[in-house]
Amino acid sequence: MSVLNWKHHTLIQALMSRGPLTEDELFNIFADVTGKNSRGNKRELNDYLLKINKELSYVQMEMRCCRNQNDGGVCYGLVNTVPDEQSKLGTKYSVPQIALFKGVIEAIVQDVTAQGSISNIDALNIRLENQVQNGTGSEYQEGPSQIPPALRNFSMSQKEKTLDELVRDNWLCHTPDGAIGLGARSYLDLRSWFNSSGIPSCEVCNEAGVKGKVCQNEGCTARIHHHCLEKKISHSRGDIVCPSCGIQWHRGVAKTEVIEEEGDLNGHIQSQLPAGSKKKRLRADTNIPAAAFGCVSSQGSQSGSSRRITRASARLS
Repeated sequence: MSVLNWKHHTLIQALMSRGPLTEDELFNIFADVTGKNSRGNKRELNDYLLKINKELSYVQMEMRCCRNQNDGGVCYGLVNTVPDEQSKLGTKYSVPQIALFKGVIEAIVQDVTAQGSISNIDALNIRLENQVQNGTGSEYQEGPSQIPPALRNFSMSQKEKTLDELVRDNWLCHTPDGAIGLGARSYLDLRSWFNSSGIPSCEVCNEAGVKGKVCQNEGCTARIHHHCLEKKISHSRGDIVCPSCGIQWHRGVAKTEVIEEEGDLNGHIQSQLPAGSKKKRLRADTNIPAAAFGCVSSQGSQSGSSRRITRASARLS
């Protein structure tokens, strides 16, 4: 077993105490503790991270990186790798708060327009009972008397406070237009789930396209992350065409939207890894793993407050 020194410990402590870090933040910490600049040569930093992950594997944790789809930046964080019963006990959130968080995620990933966010009103109107199973393993669909009091009595003000707390903890984020999007911690912890839950992949990087541009062809399900499309356009001299159906895409790209900046590391320390029709949401596997959030198990359900936006309203401009 390799031995970690105080420099490795400092990097781990920084991620534990501060939460997800942007690439620049991690580079600065690494430079401070080692006296070496990793911006020009990431090899030494990657060696540190590989050594850390080897040790963290014994406690079923991992230092992970991913792309924050809000701004395309690379972010780093510590995540639990095993969705067992013990991991469910590691959350500070109550059952209603977890149900609200899961409802927000479902509403976002089921949106065929890949906006990557929902309105604040939609988030507040999510039905919590749809996110939690009863004793028989199904959702609460009987009368109000069958819904647990903790869910039935969860007030609108409590939902607002929960959303604010989830934003502070980087599970969610506020977009410039006042909507609720996924935060860096969600992209880190739920990355594997996103890639295996039926969300259409980005045609460029093959990662789940939670937020991106969708093909303007009504019958095509292709989508590309904003940052991937910007890179594709910058390297292209001719017309941009859909990789799936071949229709020409206009070159205009919307600016990425996010208030907090986050960053991604998995490309170096772990392997990188169909949609609904018009006026329908994606039917993704919404059984969000417990390891990510300490979530109680749930059935895949559609939130009644999810936006009903057609693909036509999100065509490339």
